[in-house]
Amino acid sequence: NTCRKAREYLLQKKVEINERDFFKTPFTRTEINALLQKQPASEMFSFRSPSFKSLGLDQANLKDKDLIDLMLKEPRLIRRPIVKVDRKVYFGVDSKALAEIMKT
Repeated sequence: NTCRKAREYLLQKKVEINERDFFKTPFTRTEINALLQKQPASEMFSFRSPSFKSLGLDQANLKDKDLIDLMLKEPRLIRRPIVKVDRKVYFGVDSKALAEIMKT
């Protein structure tokens, strides 16, 4: 599992982790916009999620507002893990990507 491996990597590097279970404490629209940092919502959206596939929606027809609305309704559509290093936010990073991020 990508989230578990990313967490283990960060713990090995003795990085402070502030975890949030956004299934129990869902994000607000304001929080999603803050995490996106003016990036397109598609950066945070998990198009490969079975939850997205079951909706039968055409990815090309979805605008940022639509993607955010969907993520607010269904947290499984958010790419995990979400990792914030300094001021930059990364979505769906694995431990290899984290290693590269931590080098810089």
